[in-house]
Amino acid sequence: MDAYDEGSNARHGPDVSSRPAPPAQRGAPAESAAPDVSPGPPEPVASPAPPGSYPPGEPRTGIAALSPRYQVGVALALAVVAIGVCVHIGMTFLHVAPPNTVTRAHGKAVDDWIYPEFEQNWKLFAPNPLQQNISIQVRAGVRGPDGMTLTTGWYDLSAEDGRAIDGNLLPSHTQQNELRRAWDFFVATHDGENRPVGLRGSLSESYLRRIMVLRLDRDGAVRAATGGSGVIERVQVRSRTSNVPPPEWSREKVSMTPSYRELPWWRVPQDEARGGVR
Repeated sequence: MDAYDEGSNARHGPDVSSRPAPPAQRGAPAESAAPDVSPGPPEPVASPAPPGSYPPGEPRTGIAALSPRYQVGVALALAVVAIGVCVHIGMTFLHVAPPNTVTRAHGKAVDDWIYPEFEQNWKLFAPNPLQQNISIQVRAGVRGPDGMTLTTGWYDLSAEDGRAIDGNLLPSHTQQNELRRAWDFFVATHDGENRPVGLRGSLSESYLRRIMVLRLDRDGAVRAATGGSGVIERVQVRSRTSNVPPPEWSREKVSMTPSYRELPWWRVPQDEARGGVR
């Protein structure tokens, strides 16, 4: 057998590798080689959409869905609102800020903007919480059927309101604020000698007096003083101020002796004498 025989023991020439062929190639016919595929035309590549554009099938929403004319209108409206908010914040800042050059020059414009709808105060945050209890008391001069005038004892109207509020889930605005605000109104419009300051002083006196007459009539002060029918001729109001006791852990020492502020007697007009204006 020469070297070119095809037997299993035949020797291979130097140009043939002595390694066995892979299984995939072993016994594969020559015709099974991969056919040549001619390259076709390149696939088109989608170009990125320009910013702000929408696919044809997707609807536009929001401001973009409006026509250009309406978009301009919305932009102008937003600009006006933004300017108004900035002006309001600036005016509020100048109102609550300490006195400065701007408020001294334009204080009236700031006040005209703030009052009365946007009035600012610190009561919500209470930097100086109340440390006193102020109760409003009243007594009356009542003329009975026999023509004699009797003076009633002091009625603590604030204590009555407190008892009505205590344990009440829905106390009325009148019980909570009417008497307190009336007294604050009077104090703010009168000096230390109980003399009215300005035109609002006399208005505060009338307001407080009418509240007193109404409360006395409701509480039956006239019947208690005269034993039946009678007429309130005059009333006198006073405030009782006492300090709130400090907590047990505090070393602060305060006087617990109450102080009083008595107002002069006020004569009650006839149209108010029987429980207020009819």
